[in-house]
Amino acid sequence: MEKILVKNSLQLRGTVRISGAKNAALPILAAAILGTEDIILEDVPELKDVEIMTEVLKSLGSDVKKIGKNKLIINSKNLNSYVTKYELMSKMRASFLVMGPLLGRLGKTVNSLPGGCNIGSRPIDLHLKGFEALGAVIENNVGDITATAEELIGNKLYLDFPSVGATENIIMAAVLAKGETVIENAAMEPEIVDLANFLRKMGANITGAGTSSIKIKGVAELKGCTHQIIPDRIEAGTFMVAAAITGGDVLVENVISSHMKPIIAKLKETGCDVIEDDENESIRVIGKDVLKAISIKTLPYPGFPTDMQAQFLALMTQLHGNNVAIETVFENRFMHADELNRMNADISVEGKEAIVSGPKRLKGTKVRATDLRAGAALILAGLVAEGDTEISDIYHIDRGYEDIESKFRNLGARIERVDRD
Repeated sequence: MEKILVKNSLQLRGTVRISGAKNAALPILAAAILGTEDIILEDVPELKDVEIMTEVLKSLGSDVKKIGKNKLIINSKNLNSYVTKYELMSKMRASFLVMGPLLGRLGKTVNSLPGGCNIGSRPIDLHLKGFEALGAVIENNVGDITATAEELIGNKLYLDFPSVGATENIIMAAVLAKGETVIENAAMEPEIVDLANFLRKMGANITGAGTSSIKIKGVAELKGCTHQIIPDRIEAGTFMVAAAITGGDVLVENVISSHMKPIIAKLKETGCDVIEDDENESIRVIGKDVLKAISIKTLPYPGFPTDMQAQFLALMTQLHGNNVAIETVFENRFMHADELNRMNADISVEGKEAIVSGPKRLKGTKVRATDLRAGAALILAGLVAEGDTEISDIYHIDRGYEDIESKFRNLGARIERVDRD
């Protein structure tokens, strides 16, 4: 079984280039179903989740080919199936994103309930309510969801929660619907904006992406285009925290600083130097010997991202004083606290709040990546821990980080993938 082995590696230094965003690539791959001509996608990260999504597209009749490093060409002209295979759906939650474009393109879709990280309840009811508002009939048959619509009709709808997945799915269903659709209380994440920009290149009529009110005027068909995926703000944040936790000096390239505001603000609050260079799309983080305690509270964008909570929990173990992390997005996202405590961290969790006392001298041991971002947090903790940190269940990490070991090694980290029972 493959594991990641991390040894004490202080003061990381150098430059790291950030890959394309997983959370932008997956909905954009799903949206490729809507086009009838060649679509070229650039900066597509080579990740397990992306591999699964391309298999989903192929199973539906799309032609997907790799034409270079991080570059795909997709043609869905001969799309011939509206049924997504259970074995693919069960591997990754984002595979449910094909439901909206299939409904828009073929008028019917059959999907199993999705899988993914076990970080809490992530109901799909907002997706289904959105489809129903557009005129679809929903049937739930023992774990299989069927949506059917002879014709989708635009409508005005309000999301009870600004769900990223529901916003994306409804947008993709609405672009070929008749009339106008307005989504109120929509998610505002940069990945939503990237999806809208991609669809506009294909001929969609979308305004308001990046705000809480998105307007879509249906068009008859969508064509092809070339599109570059935006940089992954969570990967960028992970390496920024790596500089802070190790007292290093790291230049993070291919990053959009406006997407990083909460992370930049909190790192500055600890006492790190954070230097933004918008012209060159880079951020430099310089750690300090003594860093101050902070508090974070996860919120939908533009608030502090839930996908960075675990990494900051690892950082908090090295900050001077009592730190507080409040998780408001997912109710089961402190599982990594137990693993960090196995490394001699001092973290107490009660409900949605974790209190971290620091700094603590972490000690390497055998730990388990309970989810994708938890795995990243354990790598960060391993960098400052005494001895060896052996991380298992690293398939979670491979779902969201491209070439993570080589990127860390290029900064001076002692990290490797090993094959151990």
